[in-house]
Amino acid sequence: MALKIVVLAKQVPDTRNVGKDAMTAEGTVNRAALPAIFNPEDLNALEQALRLKEQNPGSTVGILTMGPPRAGEIIRQGLYRGADTGWLLTDRLFAGADTLATSYALATAIKKIGDVDIVIGGRQAIDGDTAQVGPQVAQKLGLNQVTYAEEVLSVKDGKATIKRVIDGGVETVEAPLPVVITVNGSAAPCRPQNAKLVMKYKRATCPMERTSPNPSEGGESDYSYLYEERPYLTLNQWSVADVDGDPQQCGLAGSPTKVKAIKNIVFQAKESKTLTASDADIEGMIKELLDEKIIG
Repeated sequence: MALKIVVLAKQVPDTRNVGKDAMTAEGTVNRAALPAIFNPEDLNALEQALRLKEQNPGSTVGILTMGPPRAGEIIRQGLYRGADTGWLLTDRLFAGADTLATSYALATAIKKIGDVDIVIGGRQAIDGDTAQVGPQVAQKLGLNQVTYAEEVLSVKDGKATIKRVIDGGVETVEAPLPVVITVNGSAAPCRPQNAKLVMKYKRATCPMERTSPNPSEGGESDYSYLYEERPYLTLNQWSVADVDGDPQQCGLAGSPTKVKAIKNIVFQAKESKTLTASDADIEGMIKELLDEKIIG
């Protein structure tokens, strides 16, 4: 059966390069200070979507992401690997969203896309590690959900068969369509970019990404003529109004979670301790962690 698949993908700061400027005074991520990458587990999810497309002729895969205009790069990376289209949610009203506001925005976009059979994304993003967005999207849309998926084995007769990781092993489950699936990093890695698709889509942009620098000053030539000749190079760009969203449920306005404080902790070798496996040492360590309010 032909499937309409939407992949939830996020452009995230590379947390391997976190420095003192990584956070703003308001407690949000200073994305301009960090290199941006495709969230790793979302790449695992994209691979599962592309495999389903190959197994089910006539299926389509679209990339849905939210962020500033530069997040259009995530859609291009999906197109380079075999996705068919993409949608970028970009609006100042989306900025500063926690998981509740993010899932609300994504859910409204999925409603606008319409008739989606499978929504699939990574288990969690490396800039938050909450694993909340996928399940919240499912709840807001009233859809079935399967989390911690390692492989989507097949889709037939209106049901998806999925292998998922659980404590102590794996299990295979069936879920009626439409369904939301979140994928673990232990799933198959995503395929590399296809050279022909890179050449086809390298000029694909959303309208807000486009600039027309002066070629005489060493800037890039104006490729505006391409967008008239090749409509597929224009990526979908939606604002809060475009998805009929409530501004009070988007961005900071719709985010009840606030960061109270941020501390940089550098572990010094001189602070290390060697513990034995004795009950006394373990109890002492737990007590010290509680007293220092590191846990609890």
